[in-house]
Amino acid sequence: MILPHPETDFSTNILVVATDILNELKQHNKKVLLEKVMQSFLDKDIKRTPDLFIKSLVFLYSFGLIEYDNYKVKLTPRTPKQQMNLFG
Repeated sequence: MILPHPETDFSTNILVVATDILNELKQHNKKVLLEKVMQSFLDKDIKRTPDLFIKSLVFLYSFGLIEYDNYKVKLTPRTPKQQMNLFG
């Protein structure tokens, strides 16, 4: 189990802010201009920085949760897949 430092500020934790980005993208059913999402992200808390935004995007992209194309982002459509066997 990961125990955070007692003085950890969860409002700047990458998992928390990445969730905020996902919630923002859920409100749009199409690709959204990256600058618009970043401005909404920065307006929510004064402690948020553009660097934290980029790190959160990289985190979401690395897990395949968002798509990026021509300065626009959107949620990756999730389709349920049935696992056929242990290796498939």
